Amino acid sequence: MTKPQLINHVRGTVKSVGERWPACAAEGFPRHIPAQLPGALRDLLTPVLELIAQLTHTIRAYDGVVAQVATASRAVTDVLRQVRGVGALTAIAYHATLEDPQRFRHSRQVGAYLGLCPKQNQSGERDPELRITKAGDELLRRLLVSSAHYILGPFGPDTALRRWGLRLAQGGKRAKRRAVVAVARKLAVLLHRLWVTGARYEPLRGVTA
Repeated sequence: MTKPQLINHVRGTVKSVGERWPACAAEGFPRHIPAQLPGALRDLLTPVLELIAQLTHTIRAYDGVVAQVATASRAVTDVLRQVRGVGALTAIAYHATLEDPQRFRHSRQVGAYLGLCPKQNQSGERDPELRITKAGDELLRRLLVSSAHYILGPFGPDTALRRWGLRLAQGGKRAKRRAVVAVARKLAVLLHRLWVTGARYEPLRGVTA
């Protein structure tokens, strides 16, 4: 199981006995949660929390390695990481996958290149909403979707992209899933634009007070 799955397992088990914990960042979960465990579940869930702590330590070590790799292409990765939610690994994968940003005449073409655009199947008056094509690099697509989850999540900063995504997410679970993919696609376009222009990222650009 992945770290998020283990955390969800702990939360679900606690919820089953009528308890509910407030939102907590995954990084600090193993530190803050043990003291809040109900006595009846302490022996059952302590090994799981220890495993989460071990995974957190291992992930932190690998993050250090990723940061060293990012330093080698810092001129590009620093530009991409201006956007909160885009970490070193995502920036490296984006840089390595696209290689040369000039390959794309328009930034919006990057979304289709990475398989984040819906398939087309128009027939007469019918234009059904289909799944994304999932073309291109799977790892980078997953990383961008993960970044989109952060941007739309409880710890995401207030940005024009977040506000746009939250408007799309209104309307139930299906709307939320579509919003995550849409934000990932728009993020891919934004990162390309920042890379090409070397511009300073303005989180609330275009948002009127």
